[in-house]
Amino acid sequence: MEISKAELASAAAAADSSPQELRGAEILVKALQAEGVKYVWGYPGGAVLHIYDAFYKQDTIQHVLVRHEQAAVHAADGFARATGEVGVSLVTSGPGLTNAVTGIATAYMDSIPMVIISGQVPTAAIGLDAFQECDTVGITRPIVKHNFLVKDVRDMATVMKKAFHIARSGRPGPVVVDVPKDVSFNKTTYTGYPETVEMRSYNPVRKGHGGQIRKALQLLLSAKRPYIYTGGGVLLGNAVQELRTLVDLLGYPVTNTLMGLGAYPATDRKFLGMLGMHGTIEANNAMQNCDVLLAVGARFDDRVIGNPKHFAQNERKIIHIDIDPSSISKRVKVDVPIVGDVKDVLTELINMVRESTQRPDEKSLGLWWETIEAWRSKDCLKYDRGNKDVIKPQFVVETLWEMTRNADTYITSDVGQHQMWAAQYYRFDEPRRWINSGGLGTMGVGIPYAMGIKMAKPESEVFCVTGEGSVQMCIQELSTCLQYNTPIKVVALNNRYLGMVRQWQEIDYEGRYSHSYMDALPNFVKLAEAYGHVGMLIERPQDVEPALREARKLKDRTVFMDFRTDPTENVFPMVKAGKGITEMLLGSEDL
Repeated sequence: MEISKAELASAAAAADSSPQELRGAEILVKALQAEGVKYVWGYPGGAVLHIYDAFYKQDTIQHVLVRHEQAAVHAADGFARATGEVGVSLVTSGPGLTNAVTGIATAYMDSIPMVIISGQVPTAAIGLDAFQECDTVGITRPIVKHNFLVKDVRDMATVMKKAFHIARSGRPGPVVVDVPKDVSFNKTTYTGYPETVEMRSYNPVRKGHGGQIRKALQLLLSAKRPYIYTGGGVLLGNAVQELRTLVDLLGYPVTNTLMGLGAYPATDRKFLGMLGMHGTIEANNAMQNCDVLLAVGARFDDRVIGNPKHFAQNERKIIHIDIDPSSISKRVKVDVPIVGDVKDVLTELINMVRESTQRPDEKSLGLWWETIEAWRSKDCLKYDRGNKDVIKPQFVVETLWEMTRNADTYITSDVGQHQMWAAQYYRFDEPRRWINSGGLGTMGVGIPYAMGIKMAKPESEVFCVTGEGSVQMCIQELSTCLQYNTPIKVVALNNRYLGMVRQWQEIDYEGRYSHSYMDALPNFVKLAEAYGHVGMLIERPQDVEPALREARKLKDRTVFMDFRTDPTENVFPMVKAGKGITEMLLGSEDL
């Protein structure tokens, strides 16, 4: 159900009406309306029944009943990643909250703006081991940007205003609002939703230091082997256009992390591919051998730079732009730290480049590009494309990209080999089209993510690339897809193994495949049909394209495609744990 802007504006206006006596639950709903919330994913329970009763009495926010609280948070998370808006979920106390913890931690690790509302036992019962009680504030403290326990109904509107402000500003993140049952029931005089919020202890910096930006400019323009390395912060900061302008202005090579894919077009020659553990030769070698590195909205995590000591062997000047000062020099010492909103800082940097009379050294840049092209010519993503006997998983992803590259398409994934193949072989040209769990690496997110995106973007095609292991962790949400008419397409690369675990066991454990083989898989076609959807079994390479074409034609149906893929296929390139990013395994011949 699409809610019009006029209805949302009307709801927001209603929230600022004359004083009235309202219950805490009603104030909470008015706060959500005033924030422009369209969808809430949740699951009811005793501690939140007053809130659910308040939802029943309004019609501007659609509540989506999931089948598990973990999926409620994942779906809201997927919605937030695709739209840039704050995702909202609602769970009950005790197991409702603990089931949601994985989703909250997933959003926290990837800096996703969310507000999670949890029920709590009545205030008088807190700490007495009441039925379905848990210490929500204590449990979630390490995995949220902030959390609140609302002890007084008079604080409800202000707390909600703070929660949304904290979630979406600075470095975004999830905020938990814990609401005791009596607080949701109690009445107070409601005089309207606050228009502004002031928090002395929370004032994120937006504008970068001008002197530091000028230092960055000098380093960039005098570089002989420059490189631009960007992460999810560029997408979260809505700085994609600024990044593209800067790269095109300078003509420098650029790479994206797993979370940053789509920030710069993957089909552009200046893009060297994803870097890191499963990055390309050219992306990783450029990272190691550049003399000036501009890092934007990235955090030099272990899956990107490998062994920090190896990374530090080569001297280079590092400029690091990030909204979060704690991310700068956390793992790698940088030379020019710039704390600020990436969009604002890049805008100022672009203006300085245009105003400067100095230009990049064309001769040195030309030699640098020659070196990069020599690395690129090795084609590290090659695989047996001519195989007619067994489906190669890379072929499925490449075929999907060829078919949808010019369509309005979103790709979600779960976690494992299929995730890496999707990142490597689906060439994302636009931002916020690649939705996956990066920092926490959470299996089971694929279907809920796709479900959340389809609610936000009903006219778009949404594909979930998954594996037979990951997909079973939240497969019950196929029921939610049916109830709320969110026709997603599931592309299951079924190799009958927990593929990434099997790959590590083959490489590091001499082929001792301990509990990585799936002995009792369901019949996914019949399972999909049991949930009211379309199931397809694809076993031959020549049937891959026809199956995808047929699934796309079924615009109003959820389709589960069970692709039986080569169980021996590994993800390459690969950097083993503890190795440097240039110490790559390029194929089975390196094992």
